[in-house]
Amino acid sequence: MRSVALVALGPILLLGSARADSSGLDDLLGPREIAVGEAMRGGATGASAIGLNPAGLPLNRELVFEGGYGYRAADSASLIGVSACDSTVAAPGCFFYEYIGSSPELEGSMGNRRTHVGGLAIGRQFVPRVSIGATLKYFDYNTDVMGEDDSSGTALDLGSTFRLTQLVNLGVSAQNLWTSEKSVQFPRAAGGGLQARPIPAFTLSFDMRWKLEDEGGMRYGGGGEFFLRTSGGRTGFPIRIGALHDDALNSTYVSAGLGMTSMSWGIDVGARREVKGGDDMLVLASMRFFGPREPAPSIE
Repeated sequence: MRSVALVALGPILLLGSARADSSGLDDLLGPREIAVGEAMRGGATGASAIGLNPAGLPLNRELVFEGGYGYRAADSASLIGVSACDSTVAAPGCFFYEYIGSSPELEGSMGNRRTHVGGLAIGRQFVPRVSIGATLKYFDYNTDVMGEDDSSGTALDLGSTFRLTQLVNLGVSAQNLWTSEKSVQFPRAAGGGLQARPIPAFTLSFDMRWKLEDEGGMRYGGGGEFFLRTSGGRTGFPIRIGALHDDALNSTYVSAGLGMTSMSWGIDVGARREVKGGDDMLVLASMRFFGPREPAPSIE
């Protein structure tokens, strides 16, 4: 998958070295979220709901298994994730596992970081326009980087999704709202976002996220997806583009992604390139296999 990603998104993948901070807020995101500037809190479904807003799980009706791989050049990081999500049941949920291993170079010396994260995300639609969700995860962080400490424990995320109309959603969520052990790699944060689908094939979204501890800071981004279908309508090709700014890091990023989706499987590739404040680069790819799929629920 990595070779496919590098070829498909070559124009924005100019390698470089940059600051490389490990954070559970960002490391658990997949290619679809990254490609649209992390702006999916209003409409995150499947594995995308795990890291952004578990309340989005009831927005569709499908069984999907997903596996993905990512590479971040700045700290030679490998990001591996697998998940199984079922939203065809009364209480949609996902089981997931993520591994992040990196080798940052800081002040002329090499270090190693390793993170395991696993858990359960679950959502429930209480009325046609409102759903809530929670993610309970266990994390184990190990590092030999000077000045950093190992940590392990559990953390809880909460979220809610409001379907303002059939075409517009509002999502709000809080990550690591409660943790059994304080960890700088899993800080508390809160965010919200809007997603709109003015026409069936085109989706626009905008998100903001606030880090609630340490030095704080706001992160905001937006993007769009245009979904091309074949004449028979059974195969689609999503094209995604986005941008993101982090005021705490004083960094701006551009992102893009491509995909191919059929009735039984799908491939997504996404990449993000820092254009202000550094030259960080991230590439992600994932493959999905679909089980039973049903029409998305209506609010009417």
